[in-house]
Amino acid sequence: MGSKKIKEYCKSRGWWFDDTTKDYENALLGLNIDLDTDFAKFYLHVEDGPTFYSRKREIYQICWFIINSDYTLDIKRTHEALHLPKEYIPLDSFEGGYGFYYNRNTHEVLNIELGKSITEFYEGRITPQWKGFNTFIEWFFELEN
Repeated sequence: MGSKKIKEYCKSRGWWFDDTTKDYENALLGLNIDLDTDFAKFYLHVEDGPTFYSRKREIYQICWFIINSDYTLDIKRTHEALHLPKEYIPLDSFEGGYGFYYNRNTHEVLNIELGKSITEFYEGRITPQWKGFNTFIEWFFELEN
């Protein structure tokens, strides 16, 4: 994992696990996620149940959701109902009409909501707010400097 801050924070909360499981690795590979990415390293080593809560929002523990829920329905909704490109996968349930989306190709994270911001995204006037997954997680857990 590229961020010592994230690893130290997660260890201090008892969420960090040194070993990974084949089930979680296979879950990510099934989504065409490279296991050497920061995204994969986070989800392979960090867990606090099915979700993480911070900033009054929840994000999925993606591996848990792939294995224990119908995560493919979330992906389908993302691509069909919201018309987001195929490389985007949901990090949350889009509750309240907004959500976080990870781009599997660029590793960026997008925060988007129904209405003006989704229209601006379609028009190319909004781009992902976080240029890397670690930057997003540091923001989400309020670890930025």
